[in-house]
Amino acid sequence: MKHTEIKSKFGLKSKIITGIVGLSVLAGAAYAQGRDPAYQSARDSGAVGEKTDGYLGAVGNQSPAINSLVRKNYLLRKQVYTKTAQAQGISVERAAFFGGCKNIQRTVPGEKYQAPDGSWKTRGSGAPELDASCP
Repeated sequence: MKHTEIKSKFGLKSKIITGIVGLSVLAGAAYAQGRDPAYQSARDSGAVGEKTDGYLGAVGNQSPAINSLVRKNYLLRKQVYTKTAQAQGISVERAAFFGGCKNIQRTVPGEKYQAPDGSWKTRGSGAPELDASCP
């Protein structure tokens, strides 16, 4: 089922899921940030950005330390998405996608995010480009 079909078929449910995933991802990101100060530094410098699939990504070729940070963050988020998916009876991929929508919406000017076409963008003062299937 495509994300657009999911959005129309599960309108209210997707909003509930998005809220739950958003809170969970925020908690997971805060945990990762609190445990590793390099996380915020990497975001601030543009070395990492929010991906449309719900995970943090390295922007371009990065150092082994940044790549390690991305892998560690992936594992933390995957745990959150897995728990959310199990609780809501949805796939982990769907939970991650909704989390990605929220994570990209939460970026602040100067931070990197992945546009729907897969390119990396730097958030300006306006809203970021979101996948049309995002709630």
